[in-house]
Amino acid sequence: MNDVDALVIGGGQSGLAAARALRRAGRVPVILESGPEPVGSWPSYYDSLVLFSPARYSALPEVAFPGDPDHYPHRDEVVDYLRGYAKGLDVDIRVGHRAEQVHRQGTRFHVDLHNGESMTAPLVVAATGAFGRPHRPELPGLDSFTGSVLHASDYREPTAFDGTRVVVVGAANSAVQIAVELAGHARVSLATRRPVTFAPQLIAGRDVHFWSVASGFDHLPIGHLVRNPPPMPVNDDGHYRRVIDEGNPDRRPMFTAVDGRRITWADGTRERVDTIILATGYRPELSYLEPLGALDGDGTPRQRRGVSTTHPGLGYVGLEWQRSFASATLRGVGRDARYVTRRLLRG
Repeated sequence: MNDVDALVIGGGQSGLAAARALRRAGRVPVILESGPEPVGSWPSYYDSLVLFSPARYSALPEVAFPGDPDHYPHRDEVVDYLRGYAKGLDVDIRVGHRAEQVHRQGTRFHVDLHNGESMTAPLVVAATGAFGRPHRPELPGLDSFTGSVLHASDYREPTAFDGTRVVVVGAANSAVQIAVELAGHARVSLATRRPVTFAPQLIAGRDVHFWSVASGFDHLPIGHLVRNPPPMPVNDDGHYRRVIDEGNPDRRPMFTAVDGRRITWADGTRERVDTIILATGYRPELSYLEPLGALDGDGTPRQRRGVSTTHPGLGYVGLEWQRSFASATLRGVGRDARYVTRRLLRG
């Protein structure tokens, strides 16, 4: 059994930020990453993904994102950035190590790994993110659909859908970006419960993230006040609103029924559909904490601002609205990691 100073479960952006914060506080953390390298889920996102925040607002603590600070990084740029960030950490990163279960034994946490190994530590930071648990909402008749149902996490590029009929479910950035990209290859509808809302990419010549940071809203600690937040508006330079208004893709209220390959729209019309893509977000993947009793019945962590309310020494980094609007973003996880580290070490 390995006894260590602190364990960080997850080696993506949240885990790397947590490890840096612990190291700066004098701890000697070990990162457990289930994948082959410490870059989180970024390599698994769709090929054309581009951040909606410019590089200057897409960096982890102490290491600027390379290139023009006003450019919008591509998925592969983020992967390269995280690789470099991990190499610059003075931290033991163990890839191919997946946490299966966490128990409490006295004053230490006991972590069982998938390979039969065990580790113990007085501090554990859960930083596994949400990509491993795609959210699939209950939609009328979806279980009876005989076409293909994908989550956005399964989508890579549009050519596989050439000439087909596709419905994308969702109203946030990923749903709109995927639907617009697919519309050049397939006949696409965006199905939403409410109209899509847009936020301007630029305000008075500055990216909207500049104003969010300058105003203080970006890091305002109001996450504990937010319950069931509505979908975030789509960051748009005008392109997405224009093509949706033009009907390519078109936006429709959510379908009301499914019968085999046919769906029924809210206006009563029925049509054959080949594929439904659920761009409906994610939920935290923290099943390894179930033996602790640290989660609610739906798998949501019992925490306040990233500090467990059930187990001293247990913290979280990377949850949406954990402390602020930016909590689950590249620019936000560092602030949360420092806060959680201070609270954990305070006891």
